[in-house]
Amino acid sequence: MSEVIRVGRRYTIVIPKFARRELGIKEGDLLLLRVEGQKIVLEPKRSNPFKVLEDVIGDVYSEDRDERVAEEWLKNASS
Repeated sequence: MSEVIRVGRRYTIVIPKFARRELGIKEGDLLLLRVEGQKIVLEPKRSNPFKVLEDVIGDVYSEDRDERVAEEWLKNASS
């Protein structure tokens, strides 16, 4: 499906509802823009969920390493 859209003030465009729904684009999402010949191509920039999880929780839990860190913290906290 295609639709004619207008370039607005400050060169803004509105992505039609059918395209937003089909591609799962939400307000605040990032899009990758590239020029191919005389075409403008927009693609949703999907994040890697494993990278997001790593950023949120940090390194994967390691019992040996993390217990040593906790023990050192407790020693220093009680001094």
